[in-house]
Amino acid sequence: MADIIRWDPFKEIATLRDEVERVFDTFFGRRGLLAERDLAFVPAIDVEETDNEFIVKAELPGMEKKDIKISLTEDTLTISGERKREKEEKNKTYHRIEMAYGKFSRTIEFPCEVDPQKAKAVYKNGVLTVRIPKSEKSKPREIEIEVK
Repeated sequence: MADIIRWDPFKEIATLRDEVERVFDTFFGRRGLLAERDLAFVPAIDVEETDNEFIVKAELPGMEKKDIKISLTEDTLTISGERKREKEEKNKTYHRIEMAYGKFSRTIEFPCEVDPQKAKAVYKNGVLTVRIPKSEKSKPREIEIEVK
């Protein structure tokens, strides 16, 4: 007599996902179209909005201040630079290289005007924090209602 097995639709989905990942890994390689030596560095960024300002944080571990550039207009922030690889020594044998290096540029468009003249940037422990105040023109204005 055959055993009755309960059907689990989520198991089917997981099996399909595993199969699709296996096909892509086989065709493109584990890291996609980039070879391990060509990994591009793209810093992670958080953008927070308060009533008065935008706070942008970018993870830039291992970088020096001189390798980071910030440009700001009335509605756009661009963080760019280059994360340089340490000098490669000929006597070393690498079994795996996963750290990404190279030039990068991240651009954030704000939904309203900001005041570039009052922006401040701090780089500490591998995290760049840029505080950009909103323009007085873009802040909501309360209008008093006159009662007659």
